[in-house]
This record gives sequence, structure tokens and C-alpha cells, in this order.
Amino acid sequence: MIDIVLATRNAHKVMEVQRILDAICDDLNVLDLSAWPDAPEVVEDAPTFAGNALLKARAIAAHTGLPCMADDSGICVDALNGMPGIFSARWSGAHGRDSQNLQLLLDQLTDVPDSRRGAQFVCAVALATPAGDERVVEGVVDGEVVREPRGVDGFGYDPIFRPFGFDRTTAELTAEEKDAISHRGQALRAFVPVVMDLLAPAQSCGGNCQCRAAADSAEV
Repeated sequence: MIDIVLATRNAHKVMEVQRILDAICDDLNVLDLSAWPDAPEVVEDAPTFAGNALLKARAIAAHTGLPCMADDSGICVDALNGMPGIFSARWSGAHGRDSQNLQLLLDQLTDVPDSRRGAQFVCAVALATPAGDERVVEGVVDGEVVREPRGVDGFGYDPIFRPFGFDRTTAELTAEEKDAISHRGQALRAFVPVVMDLLAPAQSCGGNCQCRAAADSAEV
């Protein structure tokens, strides 16, 4: 069993990451930041999802002395030239105000026709170790922004994002449906073989690990 710290205080994200990883691999013991209340708040000032994920992973690995995983994710809207992008969590001006962020995005797209409401959810997951080893993988799911929130599950922009191939938003999907196609699900399935190869090379994702994705197909 390998201990790895998840660099977030977002309870929704902790639950989703743990749920996805539990279905993939039994060999990772994910710890959240509750055990390190003095962990630093990392300024996410990199220009990319991958860069911000690495900033968080490096800082928390250095603070805890343990391998750290961190993700940065958001919604990229075609009609807004890829925005909110890395600013998704603070699109309305303050970090983590989900309902305000969502409403502002809808307001900005009021006059945009359905044919131009394409969007992508993007997730970068980074690994950093105290020894300085680093890896990043990414996941992307394509879809569109609907005109009003639908569904009560999920978080963030889930109620207004309809992934292609579904007639429901990600907030209307079951947890299993969402994990199978989501940006975070894709990234974490690519992440597991990467972290196992780096931290437990002798296991090579064997034993109890049920990895179902090739790491080199998503590593950046």
C-alpha cells in the first residue's frame, strides 16, 4: 500500500477522486489535507492546467514529505475562446463560489446560439515526490453548455455541461456514468499506472491494482 496525499481541501473533489481511484486500484492509500491543517495555500498562477497542478503537488509534497497528487480542472468554452479555463473556480471573482461562477457563465452565453455553445471539461493530474520526481497526465471530455442548470449531483459547472453522447448534464448522470466518461475519470485512470510505475516499479501495476488505461497515451 502506497500513501499519497491529495492536495485539496475541496470535499466534493476528495470524494470524487477517492471513488474513482477505489474502482481502479487497491494499492493507493489517499490522504487528504485534514492531517496537515498548516499546509500552505498555493497560488495557482501558472498559465496551464498542468502547470497549476504541478505547483500544488510540489508544494504539498515538500510540506508533508510524502508523494503528492494534485489536479487542476475547469471548463473551456469555445465561444469564449477557451475561457473560463484555468480561472473556472474563480470566474465570478472569488475562489469556489460555484453558483455565482455558473450563473455568470450562463449570462455571458445568453445570446450565443446552440450551434456555438461547445465546451470541454479539462483535468490535469500531477504527481510530485519529495525527491523531485514529477509526472502529469490529462483528461478531456467534449460537450456543450446548456441554457439552464439541470440535475442535483456533481458540483461546479456539472449542472450546465452536457457531454456529447448523452441527453443529460453531468449533474444528471449517475456517479458510475460520470466517472466512466469524465475528464477527471480519464485523467485518474491514466494516472494510476504512472504513479505505480514510479513509486512501486516492482509491482508494475500488478497485484490488486486493476489499471484500465495506458499511461503513455495520456502523459504530457
